[in-house]
Amino acid sequence: MSKIFTFIFARGGSKGIKNKNITKINNRPLIYYSIKLGKKISGKNVFVSTDSKKIASISKKYGAIIIKRPNSLSGDKSSEIKAWKHAINFLNKKNIFFHTFLSLPTTSPLRNLKDITNVISMLKKCDIVVTGSASKRSPWYNMVKKNNNNYAVPLFINKKKYTRRQDVPKTYDLTTVAYASRPEYILKMKNIYEGKVKLCIIPHSRSLDIDNKFDLKIAKLLLKK
Repeated sequence: MSKIFTFIFARGGSKGIKNKNITKINNRPLIYYSIKLGKKISGKNVFVSTDSKKIASISKKYGAIIIKRPNSLSGDKSSEIKAWKHAINFLNKKNIFFHTFLSLPTTSPLRNLKDITNVISMLKKCDIVVTGSASKRSPWYNMVKKNNNNYAVPLFINKKKYTRRQDVPKTYDLTTVAYASRPEYILKMKNIYEGKVKLCIIPHSRSLDIDNKFDLKIAKLLLKK
């Protein structure tokens, strides 16, 4: 059986919601939901990469192993891919190796075990699996941008003019439900889309990505016992 390691990347600074990763939902810190699900997949091999002592302390309480993230990888503009590489290299230097890399961001607490097993099962013939849900808006039909004169203009100008939303090409919104890959691919890539990327479709009901206080209110309502 392949060795699957679960990683949760949770830096201390968050702009939209202060202390987002440890804010309470249903009397549990948000990060708890990712740790709990990760343990069902990886057993004791659940790692939290963080620069925050508070996040580290709370994560340890729920059984995660802490990887101290450098300040250089913890800023607002820091690349999460570099944090992925740092975590893998951190373990490799300790002669700890694994077969499958699974990232469970804290911001998608509505995901379930079936979603994650589906993601992992799709990794057989590709380099990385990302998650997404069907877009509610289409860049070909009902999305616009503003020009310099503040006029609304279509995002794409096509010879074919669509008059019904049902006729436009199908698009998907990427979610933070999960990412699955191989450590060797992550260490060599510069961006996710360099190799073969598969998309695992997640229902809207489980694809909430907490980015602001309104999203947080929705999560609290849906996770309420």
